[in-house]
Amino acid sequence: MTSLPADPAAGTATGTLPQTPRTRPVRLGERGSHDAALIHAIIDEAPICHVGFVDDAIKGHAAPSPMVIPTIPWRVGNELLIHGASSSRMIRRLQEGGEACVTISLIDGWVLARSAFHHSVNYRSVMLFGRPRLVAEEAEKRAALDALMEKIEPGRSAKVRAPTVQELKATAVLAFPIAEASAKRRSGPPGDDPEDMAHPVWAGVVPLRLVSGEPIRDPAQDPSVAPSVAPSVAPAQATG
Repeated sequence: MTSLPADPAAGTATGTLPQTPRTRPVRLGERGSHDAALIHAIIDEAPICHVGFVDDAIKGHAAPSPMVIPTIPWRVGNELLIHGASSSRMIRRLQEGGEACVTISLIDGWVLARSAFHHSVNYRSVMLFGRPRLVAEEAEKRAALDALMEKIEPGRSAKVRAPTVQELKATAVLAFPIAEASAKRRSGPPGDDPEDMAHPVWAGVVPLRLVSGEPIRDPAQDPSVAPSVAPSVAPAQATG
């Protein structure tokens, strides 16, 4: 295992990212933000992102085609990292200098209004544009993959078998600068029209959150090995 710094987020940006034509909010601008700390926090919490790019080398398809690939995002300092098979379509195109748009969405609740029109979602999201760099140096690559393990479960990088040289070769890590990015979010109750406020239907917010359940042991696991991940919610209690 490659040692990580005491603070994996060392080098975290503070303040506000510069606004560009692509990150300037167009609609509902009051929900937009270029606050670096908010953008970093959303990336850190997200279990998945979507990487959009154009693939102009699809066999049997003459025209360039948009592609959107889901993958796990994680952050080290001021970079958003993703990984994948070195031979994958996404990795190859982005290594060739292709630009990407990375999006993240966290859903915090259904917003139930008195009218169908004003139903909404409470959310936090990030949109990031850029060309990634390939994390090629072995020590940095190992540290980056350790950071992924730490996102999945703090302390796990010290417990698992480290990647072999062949596994490292088969895995590519790309790092996007968190430079051209923005956040957008909604919170709070529905925004019904005054004439609808007396309509006799329940209105409010139904909170939603992603939680971990009771760990399910691999059938091949030695039963004496205790799970290292605790559920974030208590298991349901039997009734009757």
